Amino acid sequence: MTGGGHTKRGTDSIQSGPSFLWEERLWNGGYSYVAGVDEAGRGALAGPVVAAAVILSPHHIIKDLNDSKKLTPKNRDRLYRIIMHRAVSVGVGIASSREIDQQNIWSATCLAARRALTRIHVPVQYVLMDGSLRIKNLDIPQDPITKGDAISSSIAAASIVAKVRRDRIMKYLDQVFPLFRLDLHMGYGTTSHRTMILEHGPCEQHRHTFGPISQMRLWK
Repeated sequence: MTGGGHTKRGTDSIQSGPSFLWEERLWNGGYSYVAGVDEAGRGALAGPVVAAAVILSPHHIIKDLNDSKKLTPKNRDRLYRIIMHRAVSVGVGIASSREIDQQNIWSATCLAARRALTRIHVPVQYVLMDGSLRIKNLDIPQDPITKGDAISSSIAAASIVAKVRRDRIMKYLDQVFPLFRLDLHMGYGTTSHRTMILEHGPCEQHRHTFGPISQMRLWK
């Protein structure tokens, strides 16, 4: 299953919409506990990056799973509750904005993913990671799958969990830093958010090494 070329050929033949095709190949190969991993918040200007790891059971199919970005907030919340109830195990890991600044966004994303996997309550035997890059410093076999949240049920479930949990964090942070209306844009670089950063300066939850903010700091 490993290797970028194999990943591309595999995704080309997969039906549209998330399925258990990737998971079934691994289950049939003797891997009982396959974790889908995805993150939320990589491209934001503020707040943490949140990763989720989800192991689903072939005996408890969850209908309507999809890439979290294609779901309404109401459907995400509904599916989040179902996933938390029916999944074999769910783990969530967080890397803070400070850790993002200290390392870099991909290293911090890998850190959050590894933390999520340590919170799984069964021995993870294989990881399916959304995207084209492998999780660094992970001692578990893994396959990166481009647009995996749209074709793998486990990754789609992880994308929903990561998105819901990060949105909750951002809504809490909005109460701590109300000047930036983090509950509206969830820390992403919208025009209104950038305007607020220019007016008030970045707060401790902003990613100070990100280009838009580091350049703004030079202007002030």
